[in-house]
Amino acid sequence: MIEFKNVCFFYGEKQILKDFNLKINDGERVCFYGESGRGKTTALRLIMGLEKPLSGTVTVNGGISAVFQEDRLLPFKTVNENIEFVSNTENREKILSALNLSAERDLYPSALSGGMARRVSIARALSKNSDIYIFDEPFTGLDSGNINDAVRIINEITNGKTVVCVLHEKSNAEKLGCRIIDL
Repeated sequence: MIEFKNVCFFYGEKQILKDFNLKINDGERVCFYGESGRGKTTALRLIMGLEKPLSGTVTVNGGISAVFQEDRLLPFKTVNENIEFVSNTENREKILSALNLSAERDLYPSALSGGMARRVSIARALSKNSDIYIFDEPFTGLDSGNINDAVRIINEITNGKTVVCVLHEKSNAEKLGCRIIDL
């Protein structure tokens, strides 16, 4: 369960969230949607504990796995090693195959295209068995075929888990079965 109670958040003088209230039940899927600067990523960062509200509370029950806006791959580790860094999952090969990355398992991030690096970030997040999965613009740089493949494996791995994401296409939120929260 994730709950925002009367959350206010500022960046400097700019108010991002004001008296924000939201409850996300276990196993629910939600997508924060809206224009840039409305607090979508900030809400995700509050859930992950990377930011603290000026006032109000954010309660999170459960472990979290995340895909950030940036890929955040460790440049000195291969694709396999980047995944093993968070989890030595038995699903790794299945996830890599589903994301069309099996042939890239021994490559370093510098040898990957932007879309490949993005898919490795998704694979790494999915390889960790978590209660809550956070996806901040996970499909940036992916073509429609790779988006569809990513949606399929995300839905399979996160079935019954809480999913909170930021997406710019409502159709992708619908494919993930998300309730849309306009910010």
